[in-house]
Amino acid sequence: MSHVTLKNSYKTLSERLNLFPQGAPPSELLFQILEVLFTKDEAALVALLPIKPFNVAAAAKVWKKPAAESRKILETLASRGMLLDMEMHGEQIFVLPPPMAGFFEFSMMRLGNGYDQKLLAELYYQYLNVEEDFVKNLFAGGETQLGRVFVNEKSLAADNTVTVMDYERASEVIQTAEHMGIGACYCRHKMEHLGKSCNAPMDICMTFSGTAQSLIKHGIARRVDAKEGMDLLDKAIEHNLVQFGENVQSKVAFICNCCGCCCEAMLAAKRFAVLNPIATTNYLAELHAESCNGCGRCVEACPVEAMALVSAGDPHKPKHKKARLDEDLCLGCGVCVRACPNGGISLKARKQRVITPVTTAHRSVIMAIERGQLQNLIFDNQAHWNHRAMAAILGVILKLPPIKQVMASEQMKSRYLARLMQPRDFVHLVH
Repeated sequence: MSHVTLKNSYKTLSERLNLFPQGAPPSELLFQILEVLFTKDEAALVALLPIKPFNVAAAAKVWKKPAAESRKILETLASRGMLLDMEMHGEQIFVLPPPMAGFFEFSMMRLGNGYDQKLLAELYYQYLNVEEDFVKNLFAGGETQLGRVFVNEKSLAADNTVTVMDYERASEVIQTAEHMGIGACYCRHKMEHLGKSCNAPMDICMTFSGTAQSLIKHGIARRVDAKEGMDLLDKAIEHNLVQFGENVQSKVAFICNCCGCCCEAMLAAKRFAVLNPIATTNYLAELHAESCNGCGRCVEACPVEAMALVSAGDPHKPKHKKARLDEDLCLGCGVCVRACPNGGISLKARKQRVITPVTTAHRSVIMAIERGQLQNLIFDNQAHWNHRAMAAILGVILKLPPIKQVMASEQMKSRYLARLMQPRDFVHLVH
């Protein structure tokens, strides 16, 4: 009977996690992961927490526990990275992060944190790299993606630098962040336990703003200033790592410095290439055939296998090779530009500009609509009704293209929402 109860706690928690737009499809492996990360009692309590940010009083009410006891439980969970804990307007606020990007990574960002990290690494590998459902849903469940690539600014020609927006620059995120923390790279740390890691830097995973504030507070990440952040960015670029971060324009929460052999995002880009699992930059690599000597360094550097060597078609040199680009796979990161010893590659603007969601809320709403989960964001049955939150969500919906508004309306089955989307009512609202 106790085994059944144990499983029920983790099953309920997994169902809770699957309400996030990213989702976490239940499986035996997920239950095993949750058993390592949470005690049975913690799992039962976390399953009751709202998706939206909440305070101690809200948790105490839903748990039916005293505030002091509830605070202690919340802070214990935050100390392990299972919750995020930050100050907002002088009040302590907690957030239940999704598994990714979230507490899966946080459990591996601090070395020797009390968890059996070797066991976690093995379970994560099976759940993310062998089983397909979670990663496919995370990276390829809709048109709007969780993460995007930042362009390598040093790979841009002078005439291109004027067209790159501030939010497309990793340097801008680093230099303007209120908080910045550095932790161990979850992906390479995981692969290290499996004997599969590369020699790219480990202590280089970047978090910002409220996420960094919480992780720094609990020793999961270490605080760095903008100067050290820029030094680490240069170090990542020297190792041909791709800057992959949260797919938003404002208050980016993380930037990972990714290799093509260990990192989940790059592996997903290769595994589900036709589904476009990563938001690209607004640039494409452009090859200059007259400069290519077929050395293959661009092929080795490309993290998603968008480059290949093919016959140069020279009858006098039948063994001579040249590089070829698959534009459908190219991230526009610029790593190949730096790798080419002959200056034979540059970046050019894409014909159609890539649209980046403005905020995390904006992206989450679009992802939820595309994945059929909008109702989970609005009607969170573990939290009290919040008219300001509803207004914010509706505000995002009203700014969406008509097709996505129709999708939202169909999912919500709400006459009120459908009425808000009528042109005359929209004009009334904005004026």
